[in-house]
Amino acid sequence: VRLVESGGGSVQPGGSLRLSCVASGFDFSGFSMGWVRQAPGKRAEWVSCIDRYATETRYADSVIGRFTISRSNDKNMLYLQLDSLTTEDTAMYYCAKGGWTYCHRDDSFHTRGQGTQVTVSS
Repeated sequence: VRLVESGGGSVQPGGSLRLSCVASGFDFSGFSMGWVRQAPGKRAEWVSCIDRYATETRYADSVIGRFTISRSNDKNMLYLQLDSLTTEDTAMYYCAKGGWTYCHRDDSFHTRGQGTQVTVSS
């Protein structure tokens, strides 16, 4: 399994970013996918999940209405659109492979990429 994220950067509060993740080494369309983030000194936080066919999406309460997850099975790509960013969104963002075809509530998303840094500051 190989997951490679890109698209992170530094933005001001209220700004936007679009994260991308290219997946390889497994049947991408056979699994749910997600995003996990970790801020310095804090535990990893699940952010969002999308099922194998993009018929179901789920979000952490902290990002509902601001972040949008999507995927392209044809391209083996996962995306996360980040809008209305706040300083609280500053973290390393990891693309993660799910353990099921759907968004399972107990999925730890332990298979992750190397991450892309998002920094929100004025």
